[in-house]
Amino acid sequence: MDAIAKTNPTIIVILGATGDLAWRKLIPAIYNLYLDKWIPEDFAVIGVGHSKMSELKFQKHLLDGVNKFSRRGKSKKSEWDKFAKCLIYQKGEFNATTTYSAIDKQIKQLETKWKATSNRIFYMAVPPNSFEEIARRIGATGLAKNKLQSRIVIEKPFGHDLDSAKHLNNLLHTIFDESQIYRIDHYLGKETVQNILAFRFANALFEPIWNRNYIESVQITVAEQLGVENRGNYYETAGALRDMIQNHLLQLLCLITMEPPVSFDANEIRNRKVDVLNALRKIRPDEVHQYAVRGQYGAGWIKGKKVIGYRKEPDVNKDSVKETFAAVKLFIDNWRWQGVPFYLRTGKRMNETISVITIQFKPVPHQSFPAEATGNWQPNRIVLSIQPHMGIRMNFQAKRPGLKMVLYPVDMQFNYDESYTSGTPEAYETLLLDIMEGDSTLFMRADQVEAAWNALMPIINSWDTNPSVHFPNYEAGTQGPEDAEALIAMDGHSWIVMPL
Repeated sequence: MDAIAKTNPTIIVILGATGDLAWRKLIPAIYNLYLDKWIPEDFAVIGVGHSKMSELKFQKHLLDGVNKFSRRGKSKKSEWDKFAKCLIYQKGEFNATTTYSAIDKQIKQLETKWKATSNRIFYMAVPPNSFEEIARRIGATGLAKNKLQSRIVIEKPFGHDLDSAKHLNNLLHTIFDESQIYRIDHYLGKETVQNILAFRFANALFEPIWNRNYIESVQITVAEQLGVENRGNYYETAGALRDMIQNHLLQLLCLITMEPPVSFDANEIRNRKVDVLNALRKIRPDEVHQYAVRGQYGAGWIKGKKVIGYRKEPDVNKDSVKETFAAVKLFIDNWRWQGVPFYLRTGKRMNETISVITIQFKPVPHQSFPAEATGNWQPNRIVLSIQPHMGIRMNFQAKRPGLKMVLYPVDMQFNYDESYTSGTPEAYETLLLDIMEGDSTLFMRADQVEAAWNALMPIINSWDTNPSVHFPNYEAGTQGPEDAEALIAMDGHSWIVMPL
């Protein structure tokens, strides 16, 4: 905590400050950092939005979000009133030069008051179609010319395909250094996701068996009971493959499979991740059906309530062919992972909300026990649970108490909530603090983004060219389409969910 005293004064400019992301995530995260004394004494948030409102109304709007979404619950008036003095509102259009001139004027006033230059963080909490315009305007007005103290933060989706990602990267690199660009994926800020590296590389127990000689298969499941809610317009341009697998799930895959880093230097970690993405086996266009399955939810039941199908959701085409479920099988063609299948799946309106990674080990090479002792035998598994509960479970065989030798699967379990009672920071708290401190370890580099798109382009092109004629093909409240079961069953496996 003492290190924050050395941090420069900081100004966070949130473009799109009246939107949902700032209300639900960003301001509650910044407020918690403030309460935990991670925020420097000289600090301000400049919120920029289209809406005409007073600064007091803006602050009250943000307070409502903090009271509703902060991990601490409702704020104390004395604490909020002090924090609210750091919140400044500015109405402006993102395509108007006057907006950025006003931001520049406000920043200079604050720096004059503080008698110091500040770290400037420009957070684009806006739709993707505004990224280029805002980046150009920031560059043209010289707001980010100090490359050591200026950073720009971009939310996913970063591009719509490989070509658009390259175009956006090229544009940003004409204005900013790569070191200034923070492509944020909130999944990488989750405590359990960060713990994957600690689990693998801080324990001598696991690394010797973390390879094709011992591991049979790996599954990554990110499922949601929610539908698309009020994101119909966005989802119609994205779909599950672009929205989730291209970023969240491939990032999890990298952490599970990357080679041991020499150090925890940001570029060293990111180099190891890019190595994984570059080693993904190329999928030929005529093979896509063997490696990928898509689905779209129809009407069904969730927690005893009838819910509508995707095509009935607001802002969704009544004949939409956009997938709300995607499952892919990937192989990593390198020494460590050759021949090990990796199964990734994600979907909306599934039977439960869960994010889990399951590492399944190979059976013992020789079964010494009699057949009657092994009737309940299961493969050894390590389960990394990301949400809703955070923890790690190890599944292995043990003798069941009694006079006979009978094996039975048992678990050893580590649960964050039981082990740590001090409260876990939200993902955005971790990532925002890293941005303020200039640590890019948990953020995606340009080549990493492009490698992820490149790996999925055969599937994207195939699905865009050949729209499904079978949608909707799974009911809300189920585990997805039957084809997803067939995808994994072809290899003699089945989808596993072992929540904590």
